[in-house]
Amino acid sequence: MSIRAVFFDFGGVIQRTEYQAPRQHLAERFGMDYDDIDKLVFASESARRASVGEITEDVHWSNVLTRVKRPAVEMQIVKDEFFGGDVVDHGLVEFIRSLRGKFHTGLISNAWSGMRAHLERERLIELFDTVVISAEVGVMKPEAGIYSIALDQAGVKGEAAVFVDDVQVNIEACQQLGMKGVLFHNPQKAVDELKQLLKIK
Repeated sequence: MSIRAVFFDFGGVIQRTEYQAPRQHLAERFGMDYDDIDKLVFASESARRASVGEITEDVHWSNVLTRVKRPAVEMQIVKDEFFGGDVVDHGLVEFIRSLRGKFHTGLISNAWSGMRAHLERERLIELFDTVVISAEVGVMKPEAGIYSIALDQAGVKGEAAVFVDDVQVNIEACQQLGMKGVLFHNPQKAVDELKQLLKIK
């Protein structure tokens, strides 16, 4: 079956932490290691709850600030510094744009309640025919449900879809539904693999 739908992850694929210094500085200011602050923001119970829409993104950041003993008024400063080294890959953005009209393009992201607004602000939402955000649908990768929602929205079977993600377990999960998976290491390699699967030059 030829591929009709191409899905992408967001964090770690389209937007990546290219510069670690801002997050490192923030960690040092709080007397933490880089890995500790990363886990607090992305891998804590509060983060999980935000990722499935049980709490809002702001409530999650309030929990983070409580843990690092900072006042709520510093929320925006802390967020800006934490994400200060994150960069959108414009080359990859242009490649996704080039697929529009030829293939169904979709996003499947484990993300919090503010993700859709972020995509709209950055004008990235227009890259996708469908956008599946875990906080909005109440289920997150690698659970099968989030892929099923994406496939239903695209109107395709798993065998007619490919998904690009930077986490091995998420790729394995999509393959369980018959989807092809491209494990993201670097943009050029991922684009080359996709072109091969999509039979485009």
